[in-house]
Amino acid sequence: MHPPNTGFRHTITDLTLALLLVTLWLSLRGYQGLTGDAQIYAFQALSRIHPQFVADLYLQNVSQDQFTVFSPFYAVIIATLGLENAARLLTLLFTAWLMGAAWSLVRVLAGRPAAWLAVAFLLIVPGDYGGAGVFRFSEQYLTARLPAEALIITALACHLRGMKQTGLLLAVAALFIHPLMALPGLLLVICLRLPLRVMALGAGAGVLVALALAVAAIALPAASNPFPVMDTSWLDVVRERSQFLFPQLWSFHDWDLNARPFVCLGLTAVVVRDQRLRTLCAAAALLGAAGLGVALIAGLIGPVALLVQGQAWRWVWITMFISALLLPMTALEMWRDDTCGPLCVLLLISGWTLAAVDGTAVASLALGFWVTRQYFRARHAACLRWASLALGTAVGLWILIKSGAIVASTKPAPAQELLAATRIRDIFGLKVSAVMFTALAWWLLRNSRTVATPAALCAALLALSIYILPAAFRQSHSFGSASDIAEFADWADAIPPTSTVLVAPTRDVGAFVWFTLQRPNYLALDQSAGAVFSRATALEVRRRSTVLLPLMQPDWKILTALRSSSAGKRAVEAGTRPLTAAILTRICADPLLGYVISPDNIGFHPLTHERPGAWKDWNLYDCRSVRSPLPAA
Repeated sequence: MHPPNTGFRHTITDLTLALLLVTLWLSLRGYQGLTGDAQIYAFQALSRIHPQFVADLYLQNVSQDQFTVFSPFYAVIIATLGLENAARLLTLLFTAWLMGAAWSLVRVLAGRPAAWLAVAFLLIVPGDYGGAGVFRFSEQYLTARLPAEALIITALACHLRGMKQTGLLLAVAALFIHPLMALPGLLLVICLRLPLRVMALGAGAGVLVALALAVAAIALPAASNPFPVMDTSWLDVVRERSQFLFPQLWSFHDWDLNARPFVCLGLTAVVVRDQRLRTLCAAAALLGAAGLGVALIAGLIGPVALLVQGQAWRWVWITMFISALLLPMTALEMWRDDTCGPLCVLLLISGWTLAAVDGTAVASLALGFWVTRQYFRARHAACLRWASLALGTAVGLWILIKSGAIVASTKPAPAQELLAATRIRDIFGLKVSAVMFTALAWWLLRNSRTVATPAALCAALLALSIYILPAAFRQSHSFGSASDIAEFADWADAIPPTSTVLVAPTRDVGAFVWFTLQRPNYLALDQSAGAVFSRATALEVRRRSTVLLPLMQPDWKILTALRSSSAGKRAVEAGTRPLTAAILTRICADPLLGYVISPDNIGFHPLTHERPGAWKDWNLYDCRSVRSPLPAA
């Protein structure tokens, strides 16, 4: 019979493990606010509330907003809670949903203990995929990608639990949230219903179809109508703005990053004995490889607009996610092998958590050791055990040295943040230290036979979570608040709802004009993100950049800046030049430019912002008065 407190001890253990996940999320991720692509999705949602945004260049032509139901849903929450509160709440809910779905997926494959460890590892690893470090799974801000990921992983969990029709329906539903992210998930759910040979044939056939489509679009005029090829003008803007869309432009580091999950899936497939796990590994690897193949064809042949817009390289996200999710159970299985198991585990952990280590090479080394372990003799095994001890010691010393340097650092904490909380997050930010902390906590809970150990650890984790909570929600700036909008009411009242606004020099990628003034941008970095979906948008971005050349260099020419930087040359500066009367007259000649905001006072009767703050003494110029000067006062 079990002791009477067994049920209570299990409850406390589960609560402690849940708090461990919360602590890891607060320490390593947190909420970053309206940053990155979160601003684009917030703008798309606000366009459902503020009709004047339809005049913005980003929404005038085909954009990603036309392929998702996320924007109207997000708009309802914004209307109820406000922009910042809505973004924060939905980010937390979707993140919890994604981690819960991942936990459920691993639980059906390997049990509850491994499920907790797998989700912890997901929170620790960076999760980057694709090129240029632009995308990662489980992002720290709100986009449609986050709920799409949660829905896809839920679909996989349902499929593995035997609810195959429900899983298929959920994967189809995800297409309406973010089709580019959901498609590989749907294909994975379908692949899991098929024999391995059919999976491989399907992946190969998909690449061949993409190749045939690209060749036909170039060679056959009839095929070029439904599948247009990007012309030079359009392609130049897209490559400059979004070089990560083209795998042939990826760096060696990008390819190394995207190759690592394939090696790890291969390692998992040879380590585990569960046929379901092996099938999942094979399907995820085939899907990711097919996506990269289609993406290379899309970038090298034509390029056909539809294939480039499909961004098949994104299929690697599911490969990366499944690889990271299954790695802890792979490590648990390998650790039991006395020959080279501990060494392989240490190599894998180093490859995923140490930035200075070539992850693919280290994972390949672990795979090589594992598949050849039966050939090792006793003296070889002893050498490998000593090697694992040396590697573990070296990693431990590295953690101690780095942690000591962080504690001794004189770098001040950000405003309204405790210094110790910042140091704790920095130590966890070493990644491998977070792995060691997680492994120790998990081992203590697994080997505890009393309530005292999980209860004490639960209390410690709760206290630590509360302590670092403010640091995890640090934001450099809030957007769209009532106070911000009220502060600039004088400018907003002077600008007609559909008039475009240009800020020079730029203070952000477009958020101030969108969220504070609630007006369309004339030209901002985020607007050019829609160039891949519309030739008209790309050409208009180029035209407006030409108009603004007297004042600024195009900020969307990211590829040129990266190449200049890698070549040791001075990058092309995207900053603005001082505004003069002559420059203002030239740029205001474009009738689509409504207003210009600048710190330079050059006449033309500007409306000066007089409230204290970062925008004090900045001036709002009406281009109508520049084009048709008013009589002198």
